[in-house]
Amino acid sequence: MIAGSANEATSATATARTLVIALVAHGVRHVVLAPGSRSAPLAYALHDAERAGWLTLHVRLDERGVGFLALGIARGSGRPVAVVTTSGTAVANLHPAVLEAAHSGVPLIVLSADRPHEMRGTGANQTTDQVGIFGAAVRHAVDLPAAPAPGSLAQIVTRALAAARGLRTNDPGPVHLNIGLRDPLVPEAPWNAGAPPTHRDVVAPTSAPAAATLPRGPRTVVVAGDGAGPAARALAEQAAWPLLAEPTSGARSGPTAIGPYRLLLTEPALGGAVERVVLLGHPTLSRPVSGLLGRADVEVVVVAPHGAWTDVAGTASRVVGAVDLQDVAPGPGRMAGQEWLTSWQRAAEAATTVIERSLDAGTEGPGLDGLQVAGETWAARGVGALVVGSSNPIRDLDLIAPPAADGAPPVLANRGLAGIDGTLATATGVALGLDLPVRALVGDLTFLHDAGSLARGALECDVDLQVVVANDGGGSIFATLEHGAPERAATYERLFGTPQDVDLAALAAAYGARYVRVTTAGDLRATLQAPLRGRSVVEVAVDRSNIRARRRELAAAVSRAVRPVLG
Repeated sequence: MIAGSANEATSATATARTLVIALVAHGVRHVVLAPGSRSAPLAYALHDAERAGWLTLHVRLDERGVGFLALGIARGSGRPVAVVTTSGTAVANLHPAVLEAAHSGVPLIVLSADRPHEMRGTGANQTTDQVGIFGAAVRHAVDLPAAPAPGSLAQIVTRALAAARGLRTNDPGPVHLNIGLRDPLVPEAPWNAGAPPTHRDVVAPTSAPAAATLPRGPRTVVVAGDGAGPAARALAEQAAWPLLAEPTSGARSGPTAIGPYRLLLTEPALGGAVERVVLLGHPTLSRPVSGLLGRADVEVVVVAPHGAWTDVAGTASRVVGAVDLQDVAPGPGRMAGQEWLTSWQRAAEAATTVIERSLDAGTEGPGLDGLQVAGETWAARGVGALVVGSSNPIRDLDLIAPPAADGAPPVLANRGLAGIDGTLATATGVALGLDLPVRALVGDLTFLHDAGSLARGALECDVDLQVVVANDGGGSIFATLEHGAPERAATYERLFGTPQDVDLAALAAAYGARYVRVTTAGDLRATLQAPLRGRSVVEVAVDRSNIRARRRELAAAVSRAVRPVLG
């Protein structure tokens, strides 16, 4: 399939085309490219492959955004996605996305162009040591010499894709192919790619791990962290155990899901009475959950069907692939399973009533409470997915969002490392991967950190992406932590609140996105109900004044309402 002169048989052009053939043969259908000269052979080959209908090529300017765009496409499409950069700092700018992919198990294939070996270490322009640049973050890394044999190159890609998909390890994640490319970097003729190569898996996946048997008896809760999946809900319903599911768990639905669980974990009759936790996914949102997992009197069973597992407190008694249940009669003084679940459900109902009444009373500040913004965004439909930024939005959603109805759109977030960087690029990638409208909920600092990802090249396809910006004029999450204590008020705003003064309307207009500003819950609800087309920014004025005191008052009110229903 490689057309051209005899000189091209061992050229950078041949290497690039062989790489593209191998990637497509292993199921890669999206590639994200940042422009550059050293990576030009790959760019030409990808462009020709797109013309032949093999794949979709996405071109963006900023390599940090390119990495997160590829990560979002992989999450939306469920397929490995390749990202291509030129040499030098371009490669280093992928590091945040590679780290997120590593910790969230996303199959990302980094193809970094490099100088041939004879030019390395000579001071040549844009030449640095790219070998091992991502360290232990990648599942597999190879430094390819200029003009490798086509057969060995195809085998290298096979191994790299198997590692990215976790076929042999059950631990998917990013891989890195550093590719030496020697001049000339321009093909002599376009590539008539022809019919795409047939996809087949050369490497067979490993079998699913065996299940372990657990008795139903102890007072148990199922904690579903990020990426836990529907298995967490299924287990909780089968066992009649309360399900404490983060919004991005993929399990926050069904009759056992407890919405405001975070505030209930402090109750002695609920969180204090837990004897066992069955943990799925990667829980990172709340200190009450971390405290529960760290208790010496609580048995922690981790269910990890593949890859690494989360055990931050080092208390896991077992790590198993799946769970089978064994019926055990309740012992003296021990609640039967249904009674245990019912107590959580009644408490959750009382807590939800308090939270809703508190929000209905409104705030005295210049905007909405962040919980109101999260609640309205959770309730809105008409999208293929909701992408949520780290910091307060995901935590507000965790507190306010009721269990979702079946068929509700999935909630996604970069919870591998929980950074705010690249969130808009990730959301854009999810929209491209799903080929559906996507809504993102972010704070103002998260928005400003990645505003450049709103940009769209004049020759690139647009996406249906609505970004809801909860603008509270700074980093309000720190106010709820120790940094926001009254005795630190003199330094808080400068070091942690970090208020910004940016005209979001002008910024959105500069990137060609529609803009609307809302100040009431009703206006926000109406805006979210409108059809979602193209790129748009919805700025919501949010009040962060006295947020530390307001959250503590809410927790106290919930506790007062819950204790009578527990008897």
